[in-house]
Amino acid sequence: VGQHHGNRQGLTHREVPRALGLLLTMALMNALLYLCLDQFVSSPRRASEGPRPCPYGYFRMGQMRNCSPWLSCQELRAEVRQLKCVGEGAVKRVFLSEWKERKVALSRLTSLEMKADFLHGLQMLKSLQSKHIVTLLGYCEEDNTILTEYHPLGSLSNLEETLNLSKYQNVNTWQHRLQLAMDYVGIINYLHRSPLGTLVMCDSNDLPKTLSQYLLTSNFSIVANDLDALPLVNHSAGVFVKCGHRELHGDFVAPEQLWPYGEHVPFHDDLMPSYDEKIDIWKIPDVSSFLLGHVEGSDMVRFHLFDIHKACKSQIPAERPTARDILDTYQKVLNSLGGPVPSQTREML
Repeated sequence: VGQHHGNRQGLTHREVPRALGLLLTMALMNALLYLCLDQFVSSPRRASEGPRPCPYGYFRMGQMRNCSPWLSCQELRAEVRQLKCVGEGAVKRVFLSEWKERKVALSRLTSLEMKADFLHGLQMLKSLQSKHIVTLLGYCEEDNTILTEYHPLGSLSNLEETLNLSKYQNVNTWQHRLQLAMDYVGIINYLHRSPLGTLVMCDSNDLPKTLSQYLLTSNFSIVANDLDALPLVNHSAGVFVKCGHRELHGDFVAPEQLWPYGEHVPFHDDLMPSYDEKIDIWKIPDVSSFLLGHVEGSDMVRFHLFDIHKACKSQIPAERPTARDILDTYQKVLNSLGGPVPSQTREML
C-alpha cells in the first residue's frame, strides 16, 4: 500500500507542472484572443482613424506610408499633368489631373479680380489641414494654382445619385446617412473652434450652394473643400461678419441675415447689421434632413432630432445650441437607435 501511495504521489508531482503549463498557455491564448477581438470588435473606429496626421507643410494621401512636403511651383509645373475640367465656380476652375500615376485635383484661378478670395481659400487650406478638410498637396501663388486630393464621388450635391448606384445599396441606410450628418456637423464644429478662431461658412446662402462646398470621399465621409469665404468672428473684440454685400432672401439663411428694415427701405450694405457663427447652426437641420434622405428609418431619426433641430431654428441666435451640442445629440441618437456604423463597412467602399 505504501509503495502504491508513493507511486501516486510521484505521478502527481510530475503532472502538476505539465497541467499548470497547459493552463497558463490556455490563459495566455485567451488573453491574446481577447485583445485581438477588442481591437477589431469593441473599437471599430480605431482602424479607420488611420496613421497620425502629417506635420504642417506635409501631406499623405491614399496608400502613401510617409508624409511628403507640399509640392512647389517647380514640382507642380514638371510633375502634374492636367486631364480635363471637372468643375468651375466664381473663384476657380478645377481640373482632374495626374501626379505620379495618382488622380489629383488642380484648381486654377478663374480671373485676377478673384485673386483675394483665391488666396484666402489657400491660406485657410494651409492652416486648417485635418480630417475635416480636403488634403492640400501643393500650391503655386505665382501661377495661381492649388493641388488637392481628388475625390471621384464629387460634391455632396451628388449624394442621392451616388447612393442610387447598386454598388452603394448596402450603405444607403439611416445609420450611414446619420453618420454623414455627424461628419457635416463635425466640420461646422471644427470651423467654429478652429486653430484660427471662430470661422463662419459664408458660402451657404441656399442648400445647393452649401452642398457644393463639401466632397464625399470614397470611404463615405465628408470633407470641406471650398474655403474661399470663411470670415472670422471674435466675440470679445466685437468682430462680427456679413456674408457678401447683396441682399439675401428665403428661409434657408438665418433671419439675422435678412434685411431688417422692410421692403420700403432700399437695401444698403452699410446699414445691414452683422452677425456671428450662429447662422451656420440655423442651417444644420436643412442640411441634415437632405443627408438623411427618405430611406427606411430616416423619419424615425428626424423624430428623435426634432427638439435639437427646433432649438437650431430659434429666432434669437444666442439661444441656438453650439455645433458641439448638436454633435453630442446626434451621437446619443445613433447609439440609442442602433449603435455606431461599423468602420469595416466604410473601409470596404
